[in-house]
This record gives sequence, C-alpha cells and structure tokens, in this order.
Amino acid sequence: MSKSVIITCAVTGSLHTPSMSPYLPITPSQIAEESVAAAEAGASIIHLHARDPEDGRPTADPAVFAQFLPRIKQQTAAVVNISTGGGPGMSLDDRLAAAEAASPEMTSLNMGSINNGLFAGAGRIKDYKHDWEKPFLESGRNTVFKNTFEDIEAIMNRLGKGHGCRFEFECYDIGHLYNLAYFIDRKIYEPPLFLQFILGVLGGVGAEADHLLHMIRTAQRLFGQDIEWSVLGAGRAQMPLCTHNALLGGNVRVGLEDSLNIGPRQLATSNAQQVMKIRRILEELSFTVATPDEARSRLALKGGSNVSF
Repeated sequence: MSKSVIITCAVTGSLHTPSMSPYLPITPSQIAEESVAAAEAGASIIHLHARDPEDGRPTADPAVFAQFLPRIKQQTAAVVNISTGGGPGMSLDDRLAAAEAASPEMTSLNMGSINNGLFAGAGRIKDYKHDWEKPFLESGRNTVFKNTFEDIEAIMNRLGKGHGCRFEFECYDIGHLYNLAYFIDRKIYEPPLFLQFILGVLGGVGAEADHLLHMIRTAQRLFGQDIEWSVLGAGRAQMPLCTHNALLGGNVRVGLEDSLNIGPRQLATSNAQQVMKIRRILEELSFTVATPDEARSRLALKGGSNVSF
C-alpha cells in the first residue's frame, strides 16, 4: 500500500449514445470542461474520444480533437491519452488520425479483436434523440471490433516508434495478455507496461473478482512483478472492481465511457463526480492518489512538452 494509485478518467467514449444520459459530454467544449474538472478532482490520466458536436456520434476527425486537446493541456497537468479504438466501423487509418496529428504522451491499444455487445443497451432506451443511435447499437449483433496482429503491430510502429507514445494496453480477456507477450518477446515494444483490464463488457471477460485476480496473476507470470495495471469495471461493476483492484496493488479507471451511473439507478452528473467518489474510497482506505508527474515517471512517458498540441 506504499505506492500511490493512478486514476484514469475516460470522459466520453464511443459506445454510449446521447439518449442514454443527458450528462454525456458531446461538444468539444463539454469534453474539455469535463476533462479539466476530472483532473482537478484527482485524475492524472484523461482518456479521450471525440464526438460529432451536432449529433454526438463518434468521430475520429483530428480537427474535432484539436478543439479540446489544447484547452486540456493549458488548464491541467494531466496526461492526455487518445483512444486508438475510435468507434465501430472506423478504418485503422481513421482510428490513428488524431493520435498521429497530436503525438500525445499516451494512447490506448486494444490487444485483440472482440465482439462488443452494443445491442444489449438498445432495448433500455425508450426515446432516441438521434436517428443514428439505434442502428449503431444494434450493429453490435453482427460486427466485430477488429484489431488483428497486423493492426496491433502497425499501431505500435506508427505511434510507439513513430511518435514516442506509450500505451494503455486494453485487455478484454486472458488471450489478450498472451497477444501482448508475443509482441514483447519480439521486442516490438519495451516495458514498462501499463495494462488496463476491462471486465464486464459483453463479448469479453465477466466482471468478477476471480477473473480480475486471474488476469493479474497471469500478467505477472508473463511480464514480471513490476507491471503497472489498472481496471475498468463496466457499468455497475465500476466502483466495486476499482476498489478491489486497488486493494490488490493496482490502479483504477472511472468515467462516463465506462459507466453512466454514480450509484444504483442514479446517473452520474459528471466525470468529476466519479473521480471524487473513487478518490474518497481510496483515501479512506489509506491510499494516496498519484499526481500526473508521478504517473509520467512510473509509465516512462515523454512529457507534456513533447506533444503536438
């Protein structure tokens, strides 16, 4: 319990739709404001997607990212982490466009192709704000989020070797850890590692403590004891799994990308509200929260002065 806990906040994502919550940030101004507030609440890493400001659908347009990235950098010391997951249906070039333009300290990297059960949320929405939302959610029945070995290697080369980016390795299942081990063994990427275990997404491993422990122990066998790991508990699993992971020596991730709620049947009114809740839990358990500079040091990041925004 001597090591501080890194809090990542995933501000908006690409899977939740505007009809699910009025508090989901959509416009560049909303994303910037939510990111700044989350950082002020204690998040040292801000994980970012972008949305079309007109209707909230996911977008990979670097011009949209450019409307909020400088504001976040100017107003916080937080590490900016740009998603390479993009949104369903985007090409690899689309998904990498914003990160290649911005050259951030960190990007996400999904470690395999997965089914993603977007459709499970469609039936809970009675009134859709936009025509695109229901077909978008239903598309999860017959599409796959594609991340082949070739895709993963391209991302490591284009962003890692090309821009000095470090990765938040998103692992939805045990096999994703072995995928990462393959690239580490080939020295395509060098430690230190920052692993994000994603539990509770339909199509990936379930949100159970036994699964989390198995992922941690498997990662330690593959990569050694010095790894940094975090957990994303989807939906109602968010706070329980984050708390459990901290007790096991790991870091935490919250944010409206991962859960729209702050409690049972209670929508979170902001990302900062979730950050403040997990910070309170951590501090009541005698943990300290990592500063952005502590996160940079532990994750071997290139520093905020070396980005292109």
